[in-house]
Amino acid sequence: MLVQLALIGLLIALLPLGYVLVRGSRDKYRKLVWITAFLTLDLIMFGSFTRLTDSGLGCPDWPGCYGHSNPLSAHEHIRAAETAMPSGPVTVVKAWIEMIHRYFAMAVGVLIIALTALAWSRRRELEQSPWFATGVLVLVCVQGAFGAFTVTLKLQPIIVVTHLMLGMLLLATLIWLGSRNDPVRPVDRGAASLLWPARVALALLTVQIFLGGWVSTNYAVLACTDFPLCNGQLVPEMDFRHGFTLWRPLGMTADGDYIPHSALVAIHWVHRCFAAVVLGYLAWFALRARRFERLQRAARLMLVFLVLQLATGLSNIVFDWPLVAAVAHNGGAAVLLMLIVRLLYNIGFAAHAPDTVAGKSGQPAGALRA
Repeated sequence: MLVQLALIGLLIALLPLGYVLVRGSRDKYRKLVWITAFLTLDLIMFGSFTRLTDSGLGCPDWPGCYGHSNPLSAHEHIRAAETAMPSGPVTVVKAWIEMIHRYFAMAVGVLIIALTALAWSRRRELEQSPWFATGVLVLVCVQGAFGAFTVTLKLQPIIVVTHLMLGMLLLATLIWLGSRNDPVRPVDRGAASLLWPARVALALLTVQIFLGGWVSTNYAVLACTDFPLCNGQLVPEMDFRHGFTLWRPLGMTADGDYIPHSALVAIHWVHRCFAAVVLGYLAWFALRARRFERLQRAARLMLVFLVLQLATGLSNIVFDWPLVAAVAHNGGAAVLLMLIVRLLYNIGFAAHAPDTVAGKSGQPAGALRA
């Protein structure tokens, strides 16, 4: 089974890997980094689709499905589980959604292995340490382990959220690595004044992504059914103690009782209130970043995605959590993270690059820090 799963992951990875390696371009490493980053974003969004369709336990074992490499071979077991509990976590459709997510996760893992091998074999040509790429490989292995814990610990909320946060960290490190290998552009030293605001923006967004994951994995999206009030109140009845007890089973308190609705309200309300802080700060930061030519494109995109995040977040409440909007909301958070990491890299580069960089272009940025 393990060999079959590895072959499936390899086959999926061969298409993007072949595109990069077969082409005659000398810039293979940079292209592979950015393609891997793009597919990691897709994987995060498909992971949210898996979670939102309750498919996380579509195959209740790991890494296969009832000991098989695909749901076709496990069809008899899946049908038996579905017949016993038609509305339960195991159905044919959910099994396929879960296994497709695993296949693509393995494919991303294969691409990162190739990326690491390329970083080591071309370390002199790239003029940068291959240890950063090696760290990305270690990170994807840890991410895979938490993917297994997600299943074996039956979607325990803190494990699911940690799995999400590790996926976001993986995406952020790939964006940083891609930025290091992009051609150097003229640097406006005035952008260095945004270094700390950019770090604060990254910290705030990270907390908000965690809170959003906590809402999603606890199924608290519809705990407040109206806006801007919450169940008709500005400050509704809330149970913060049970809502933010991290180590507990899904839908239960740490004491083993069913989690009260007031705890779900607390989870939703904190995410909603903190969203106002994050949206306001990120909008201010993006408007400031727009004043610098090299930062304008990412800053404008950030403003666009902030509006989209607000729209998809509100639609989850107004339209009773439509699947497309919910997945888009998760994807929007990932894109905002990508943009902030890109901006932070460029701002940090402006703060630390030598004066001579201002007139240079067409060189890998990593070459300047060899």
